[in-house]
Amino acid sequence: MSSADIRELEARWAQDLAAWAIPEHILAQAVESPWQYSARIFARRADDQLASPSGPSYERALDALPAGGSVLDIGSGAGAASLPLGDRAGRLVAVDPEQPMLDAYGERAAGLAADVRRVLGRWPDVAEQIEPVDVAVCHHVAYNVADPVPFLRAMINVARQRVVIELTTQHPMTPLNPLWLRFHGLRRPDKPTADQLCELISAMGWNVSMECWSRPMTGFGDFNEMVVQTCRMLCLPPERRPEVEVALRELGVDPRDPRGIGGARQLVTLWWDVDSGLASRN
Repeated sequence: MSSADIRELEARWAQDLAAWAIPEHILAQAVESPWQYSARIFARRADDQLASPSGPSYERALDALPAGGSVLDIGSGAGAASLPLGDRAGRLVAVDPEQPMLDAYGERAAGLAADVRRVLGRWPDVAEQIEPVDVAVCHHVAYNVADPVPFLRAMINVARQRVVIELTTQHPMTPLNPLWLRFHGLRRPDKPTADQLCELISAMGWNVSMECWSRPMTGFGDFNEMVVQTCRMLCLPPERRPEVEVALRELGVDPRDPRGIGGARQLVTLWWDVDSGLASRN
C-alpha cells in the first residue's frame, strides 16, 4: 500500500481510539484516575505466566529466541510477556512508564540467570536508549498508542529476529460498555480492533501473522477489589459500590471467583519476522 493508505489507516485508528475519551462532566466526578490499574493486577498476571508459561504469544516469541538471546518487553508491567522467556534468554530489557511496574518486574526477575535491564519511560521516546535485541514483545499496550506507525517502526528497528504483539480482540474496556450505559446513559465505542492493527502492519509492508485465542482472566484478589476497580474505571464514587456489586453479579460475575466480566479474555497474537518485510526499516 502507499504512504497515503498507511496515513489513512493510522488516522482511522487514532480517531477510533479518541472516541474512548471520557466526557468531561463524567471525568470531573472521578475521585481517582479511571485509567489507573493497581500494580497487584499486573503482578498476578505475571505470576500466573511464570508458574505456567503458555499461549501463542509466548510460543511465537520462544520460537524465534536463540539460546542466550535478548528480549525487549515494551510496556512490560510486572513481566508477564518476557519473564517466562528468562530461562532461555541471556538478556531481558523491560520498558515501562511506571516505576512500580518496573519494581514488580525486578522482584520477579531476581532469580533468573539472564541479565536484566529496566528502563523507565514510554516507547518510542526511549527507543534510542535500547540496543538491538533478537525479539521484541509488547502485550496489552497497543490500545494506549494513538500514533502506532512510529511506535511499530521503532519496534521493527530494534528487533533482529521477530516482533510479537498481544492485544485483546477489541478495546479492553469494551466489557464495561453495559455498565457505562447503566450508570451514565453513555454508549461506548466498539473500535478500534486488533483487525485494524493487523491491517496497518500489513500496509506497512510486513508479512504479519494473526492468531485468535482466549484465556481465562486473571482473578482479582477478591470481589471487593474488583468492585473498587470497576467503580474507579466508571468514575463512580465509593458510595456507589453496592450498586456496582449488584450490576456485576447481574452480568454473571461470581463473587467467589471474580475473574472479570465474561470470565475469559478474547485475545489476538500478531507476529512477524523482521527479514520478511517489504518496507523500509526507517
